[in-house]
Amino acid sequence: MVSAIGCGKADTLKALREKRTGIGPVKYLETSLRDFPVGEVPLSNAELAARTGAPETWPRTTLLSVLALQEALEQASIQSDGKFSPATYKNVESVEGTGLPEASAFLLAKRRPIPSNIPLVSGTTVGGMDLSEKLYPMYSPWHSCGASTDLAAQFLGFKEATTLSTACSSAANAFIYAANLIRCGFADKVVAGGAESLSDYHLNGFNSLMILDPEWCRPFDATRAGLNLGEGAAFLVLETEESALERGAKPLAVLSGWGNACDAFHQTASSQNGEGAFQAMSQALKRAGLKPEDIGYVNAHGTGTPNNDASESTALRRIFGDRIPPVSSTKPYTGHTTSASGSIEAVFCLLALQNGLFPPELNWREADPGCIIPYSGGDVPGPRHILSNAFGFGGNDSSIILSRI
Repeated sequence: MVSAIGCGKADTLKALREKRTGIGPVKYLETSLRDFPVGEVPLSNAELAARTGAPETWPRTTLLSVLALQEALEQASIQSDGKFSPATYKNVESVEGTGLPEASAFLLAKRRPIPSNIPLVSGTTVGGMDLSEKLYPMYSPWHSCGASTDLAAQFLGFKEATTLSTACSSAANAFIYAANLIRCGFADKVVAGGAESLSDYHLNGFNSLMILDPEWCRPFDATRAGLNLGEGAAFLVLETEESALERGAKPLAVLSGWGNACDAFHQTASSQNGEGAFQAMSQALKRAGLKPEDIGYVNAHGTGTPNNDASESTALRRIFGDRIPPVSSTKPYTGHTTSASGSIEAVFCLLALQNGLFPPELNWREADPGCIIPYSGGDVPGPRHILSNAFGFGGNDSSIILSRI
C-alpha cells in the first residue's frame, strides 16, 4: 500500500504506532484551493516513476497503483518483475493487442507475465483526471478510470483487469467482486483493491458540496466541519485455501464476511437512520456467521462530515446496541482517499489483526450526543474479527469483515 503516511506496510505500521498524520499543506497538486489540507503521498510523479520503473507521464493513479501492486505481488510470491527502464519501450503509432490508444501506445518489452488465471480488480473514480487537467482542451487518452487500471495491468503483465467505480465504496466492492469471482470458480486467486490520486477537479468538486474542512478533520467530534481529501493505493491478494496450501503461501487473514447495500436516499448524503450502512454491516455479519459481539474493532468510514458521522453512528448503534466495540476512523491519518479508502483501510485492519493494534482516533476532543465516542487509545484485547466500512455517494454502502487465522 501507499498513502500519505508512508509507502509500504512497514512504514504504515510505524506511522500508526506513532499516531502520525500525513495530512498537511498542498505540495504537489496544482490547484487554486491551497487553503485546504490534504493527505498527499509524499512522492512526486518523477519519484514514483523512479521507484516503479513506470513512465512519469502516466496518470498518478496508475503510478500509485503500480507501486502498491508491486508490494502485494512480491509478498504473495506471484511472478512478475514489474520493472523496466525507459529504454525498453518506445513511442509508436499503434501496438496491436496492447489496448493502448493509437499515437500514445507503448511497445512493452518481453517480461515475466502474471499467470493468466489471476485477474486484477481495482476501484477508482478520478482515474486519469490529473492528465486531463494538464492537457485540456486537448483530450487525454487515459482519462477514464478504466484506462488508468489497464495501464497498470499491462505494465505488470495481468491478462485480465476490471475497474469498479462506486465512489468511496469502490475498493471495498473490488474485494466483494473478487470474492465472488473465486466463489464462482472463475479464478483461485484475484488481486483486488483500489487507487485514487488527488486532482483539482476532485478538490473543487468536494468544495462545491461544502464538505471540505480548512482545518485538520475530526471525525465524530462535535465541532467536525468536513473532510480532508487524500490519495493512495492498496491491493490484497485473495486466494482459496486450497490454492494457498498447494503453493505454500502464508495467508494473512480470512475475508470472512462482506455486504453491500444501496439505499439510494440521496445523491451525496447519507440517510438519517443509516439504513444502507445498517444493511451492509448486517449482511457482512450474516455471511461471516458472526454475532455483533464477536467484532473486536470497527474501522469506521468516519469522514468527518456532520451528515456521515451521525448517520454511521446511528447504524452502529442499531447493530451493536449499547455494546459498541472500539471504533475509530483512520481518515485523520491519510485524509479521505475516496475510492481507495476501502482497500487502504483494509490494510490497516490487517495490521491491527497481526499486531493487536487498534489505530486510535486522532484529533477527537468533544463528544457529540448524535455520534459514537471513538476509540482514542488504551489497552484492549487483540481483535479476532474486524469490521471495516466504506460508504459511497448514492448510498452505495459496503462492509467487509477480516478475521484472524
